[in-house]
Amino acid sequence: MPTEIAQATLCGPCAFDGVGLHTGAGCAIEVRPAGIDAGITFVLDGHLRVPALAEYIVDTSRATVIGRDGVSVSTVEHLLSALFAMGVSNADIHVRGPEIPVLDGSGRPFVEAIECAGILEQARARPLLVITQPLVVARGEQLVIALPSERFRVRFVADFPAPIGVQFFDGEIAAQEYARQIAPARTFGYLHEVEALRTRGLALGGSLENALVFTQDGPMQPLRWQNEVVRHKVLDLLGDLSLLGLWPLAEIVAIKSGHELHARAVRALRQRFLADLAPGSHVRG
Repeated sequence: MPTEIAQATLCGPCAFDGVGLHTGAGCAIEVRPAGIDAGITFVLDGHLRVPALAEYIVDTSRATVIGRDGVSVSTVEHLLSALFAMGVSNADIHVRGPEIPVLDGSGRPFVEAIECAGILEQARARPLLVITQPLVVARGEQLVIALPSERFRVRFVADFPAPIGVQFFDGEIAAQEYARQIAPARTFGYLHEVEALRTRGLALGGSLENALVFTQDGPMQPLRWQNEVVRHKVLDLLGDLSLLGLWPLAEIVAIKSGHELHARAVRALRQRFLADLAPGSHVRG
């Protein structure tokens, strides 16, 4: 049986405000501590509680959107990624506006606020997903594989047209490494793609202050790493994997994947392996 991991929440609240990446609308959130076994929950319209679980994904076309009863919040993946990787398993996220604020386009502002607020371990083990048989989800050239592993590890292959090209990431997911090596990686796009999105009413809040933009000649801003793009893809993947509601002891191999395939993989894992979500249980499949 794997070593137990304690549940955790924040020592105090942390708040963020800014614009939504796609709507350009003003958005604000406050992340508040929550009790044992509460999980991560979005609080929309001041009262509607939406668990951060795969069953509540309502769209994945350009971002991960969570909702119920016709009410939703978009672009949740960066915030969820930071909470998940930093070890926060219980929190309420009170949302004003249609999206989570994009901030600088990365997970770093969320990590810094989490570290400033402090993390409080709670007196109960976090439910673990222990994978014993591989799971494969594919669509065309896109692939997500979950393999047995004693630790949570991600291998990602990203492949985009020039000038981005093929990029690789391979690493164990742990709080300190996440904060240094993944969280600062920014969301990205091609200049021509951004222009096309805006004609469709998307990416209205995008700018050079919150997104890494590429022209045919290269990035329009200095890179934080030469492989910043694939690091951001890992950041997004972790945000989507957080919707398992469990900490996976698995090696996740992702090739050219995005939110839609991540959502399919998480749903499949929950359907296949999560018959018992009792606190402290180790779910096997």
